[in-house]
Amino acid sequence: MNQFPPISLQPWLRRICWGGRRLQTVLGKELGEFHDYAESWEVADNNETVSTVSSGPLQGASLRELLQRFPSQLLGRHVGATRFPLLVKFLDANAWLSLQVHPNDLQASQYSDTDLGKTECWVVLDSDPDSQICCGLLPGVDRQSFADAIAAGTAADLVHRYSVSPGDCIYVPAGTVHALGPGILLAEIQQQSDLTFRIHDWNRIDSNGQPRQLHIPQALDCIDFEQGPVKPLQPLAAMNGATPCEELLHCPYFRIRRYSTATAISIRNDNQCRILMMLTGQAGLESADGQNHLGRGMTMLIPAACSEVHLHPTEHCTLLDITMD
Repeated sequence: MNQFPPISLQPWLRRICWGGRRLQTVLGKELGEFHDYAESWEVADNNETVSTVSSGPLQGASLRELLQRFPSQLLGRHVGATRFPLLVKFLDANAWLSLQVHPNDLQASQYSDTDLGKTECWVVLDSDPDSQICCGLLPGVDRQSFADAIAAGTAADLVHRYSVSPGDCIYVPAGTVHALGPGILLAEIQQQSDLTFRIHDWNRIDSNGQPRQLHIPQALDCIDFEQGPVKPLQPLAAMNGATPCEELLHCPYFRIRRYSTATAISIRNDNQCRILMMLTGQAGLESADGQNHLGRGMTMLIPAACSEVHLHPTEHCTLLDITMD
């Protein structure tokens, strides 16, 4: 195949103790009867969790299979990856996530033969008025003082905590101590990894009466103690071709742009794969291969061989545009 249409992937829903129901009530995901749906993995090629095409001529094919069969058509100038480099999710935090840290690429290789490091970014879709996050250590916290606080059960007192609002973008490099608080719905863009080391879990007990496992030695080895408090990013006015947008982040692993529009826009691919996440609104997505619908909470993978797409909103839309550089 020399030409690829936009690809719709089947979300993989993950239940965790801190989840809720907003993946359905706000984003329209089809959930079961439970009340702890925490994550919707929209684009994934992570060990045994691999996205599959939900419709069209490639229906049923896995993302890993597409990468093996059509590497240049899918990735363009980023061809050479042995698996899809990014993992993209929606998260519903109905309770505090654990206080945790992720390793960088070098550290990850010591713990896993398959996972990369985990640098990530959050874009807040919705939040309660009192919703907070923890992100980054307070100034002056070193390994010994933090280890002492962990032992005393006061580690959360040494982490920068602040309120968040819809639209906030927070960059969380590997090595950053962090936790999401209750009342937050967000999009998460990250390296293709699920390596997480828990530091503190708020003394939570699971359904079997047991606390979740902590990973203190690994966490202390992975924390970047040179990094201080992490604050929301300030968006920058940018252009993608002739289309105005905001650049939220450009880091070594991915670039995130945000479009806010009620009128038609065009997005050129420039020989690279991109991921479109609709945060608000509804639109038609036109390509050389036809039309697709893109509604709130939906994600579309645009292969490199799909040179241009056109968004035709039926109402005001907020869209994330994610690429690998």
